[in-house]
Amino acid sequence: MQLSDIYLSLGQDAFGQMVRGISIGKLKTYQIYEGFKVRSHLAKVNTEALRKAAPRFWTRISEKDEEFAKELAQAVLVSHLDLIAAVLDFLGVPHENGFFAKNMDSKPYFTEGWEERVCEKFKAVFPDVLLVFYVNHLRWELLGAEQPFRPAATSSA
Repeated sequence: MQLSDIYLSLGQDAFGQMVRGISIGKLKTYQIYEGFKVRSHLAKVNTEALRKAAPRFWTRISEKDEEFAKELAQAVLVSHLDLIAAVLDFLGVPHENGFFAKNMDSKPYFTEGWEERVCEKFKAVFPDVLLVFYVNHLRWELLGAEQPFRPAATSSA
């Protein structure tokens, strides 16, 4: 599975929600604003530019632009470090403010059914699209998943 497959599995509307949820302040805090701006082909990154660019971003993802998919994932994830920390804490995965330690073997923390447990635990706390995206990002990055995960039942995507 490629990272673009995760976005595509969410659908274009959910993808647009995620793009609109990118925090400009967090991009600047983590010093990825300029890199994201260049990779996303935007003159400036703001709420309006992100909203207008979402269809172009979707086209790039549909064309399997994996470098852009990774840059976009980083922007989405740093914008939602509260979700990341909550999920990792729930799973008992050691981290520092949502970031893994180098060379840590995190696989033992992801036991059978962890995806559904995470979605069930946080469905009333975080948007479904962000939860499903993060679960799939973990599965892609750490576990080499072959197919995107889809929760048994989601209230909205």
